[in-house]
Amino acid sequence: MKILVLGGTVFLSKAVTAEAVRRGHEVICGARGTSGGVPEGARLVQIDRDQPGALDQLADEQFDAVVDVSKYSVTWVRDALRAFGETTPHWTFVSSISVYADHATDELHPALEDDPDAEFTAERYGSVKVASENAVREAVGGKEFVVRAGLITGPGDPSDRFGYWPARLSKGGRVVVPDSPELGFQHIDVRDLARWIVFAAEERVTGTFDSTGPVMPFQMAIGEIAGATAPAGTQLVPVSEDVLKQLEINPWAGPRSLPLWLPRAWAGMVGRDVSPALANGLKPRPLAETALDSLEYERGLGLDRPRKAGLTEQEEQEILTAAS
Repeated sequence: MKILVLGGTVFLSKAVTAEAVRRGHEVICGARGTSGGVPEGARLVQIDRDQPGALDQLADEQFDAVVDVSKYSVTWVRDALRAFGETTPHWTFVSSISVYADHATDELHPALEDDPDAEFTAERYGSVKVASENAVREAVGGKEFVVRAGLITGPGDPSDRFGYWPARLSKGGRVVVPDSPELGFQHIDVRDLARWIVFAAEERVTGTFDSTGPVMPFQMAIGEIAGATAPAGTQLVPVSEDVLKQLEINPWAGPRSLPLWLPRAWAGMVGRDVSPALANGLKPRPLAETALDSLEYERGLGLDRPRKAGLTEQEEQEILTAAS
């Protein structure tokens, strides 16, 4: 097959490209190229989707499948659909479980029309994804494969969220963990999601899927990561949500955070039913394997480097002192 990946230089789109090349497909990546190169065997066509007519240089190409990972712009999605939607037999759009305004009822955020001059904010993200999904279904209905991704983990993750845990646990000692026994955990290794996306293009799988792994208790997940990466004698120290809030520890991601911890009010984000995805070919690998490979990646970057997400040694000691 000849596949167009709109992206191809970072994390998921790069993993999709690498997997497609590995399986013998011809892959063209349309991207600025400022974030890095594409995997060996793929061809980069440098495009800036903010510029009018950015896709014109690909106008003479015919693709068997398109994979679009656009995060922030409905305009980008519509431009790609106008350029290739009519002639392409299979169309993957990578969306997000952030489309859900209410995880208990599956209610979606209202679709937000793209405003090129509007500053992107996290609050707009779910609504932009809803509008993008709608645009895909309107343009290529019946050919669309909509992937509502949750937490994507594994080597190459630019967010530093999941990688914090194998990196921190590998150092041993007393490790702060959230005391949230009711909290669940869901993730999908980037390589498994990439493999499924390429498989779906090959087999013409269509539909809309919550695309992450099965739910497990968060504490069990931390235990599995520790079992794979922590030295003997490592002590997990559960700290209550109240203490974490009092110390202004951020949930989920970012500086001064306990990554992947979610307060009770957000817990529904990690309770998605993924049985349809599993029934249609998604095959998650063991969490311990993802943890070990993520630790190797973290070591390559440097375990003591400044991080985008997680606690510094001083911040963790502050929590341990307050919780004692």
